[in-house]
Amino acid sequence: MATETERPPNADKVAAVAEIAAEFRDASAMVVTEYRGLSMKQISQLRRSLGSDVTYTVAKNTLVKRAAADAGVEGLDDLLVGPTAIAFVSGEPVDAAKALRDFQRDNKALVVKGGYMEGRALSAVEVTQLADLESREVLLGKLAGAMKGNLTKAAQLFSAPASQVARLAQALQDKRAAEGTSSTEDAVAAVESADAEAATEAPAETTETADA
Repeated sequence: MATETERPPNADKVAAVAEIAAEFRDASAMVVTEYRGLSMKQISQLRRSLGSDVTYTVAKNTLVKRAAADAGVEGLDDLLVGPTAIAFVSGEPVDAAKALRDFQRDNKALVVKGGYMEGRALSAVEVTQLADLESREVLLGKLAGAMKGNLTKAAQLFSAPASQVARLAQALQDKRAAEGTSSTEDAVAAVESADAEAATEAPAETTETADA
């Protein structure tokens, strides 16, 4: 029987699961990595390169699985094999993906196994694609012409995540390619259509997490 100053044997595990579950809930995205072969010095360097908007958490797979279940996050079990560390992103997912890719170039022992964003699991290839997106400034520049005369939409765009901006830029490009036009009116329509479609999907994801 535990004394007043002692904690039950599983108390630390319960606390760890609760902490990781909170990270899952608060993150805008997460990337699952294997750090086998990295030294403590390299892990510290990785944490610094990821910046203050990313928490790089090393944890046992059993605890991560329980935490993910508690947070309503599905589809990660197959990734949770071997020494696991998760980059929990509270800022821009594209920036975090780029930082991981850049660190991996000089530290081959780091393996990006996949991730989770916008309510679904990501493969390692999709994380790489996220890292390969153009910078926020370039994407916004491509959409600047379409936003002329629509200040409300422009304001929303400048506060949107880079991943969403990238989707809108692609919608604009597809619209122009399909119809052979580059008019501002058609560009705005394409952007608003893609934005509206993304907005209709968001409530379902939020509800699912809340129910979990």
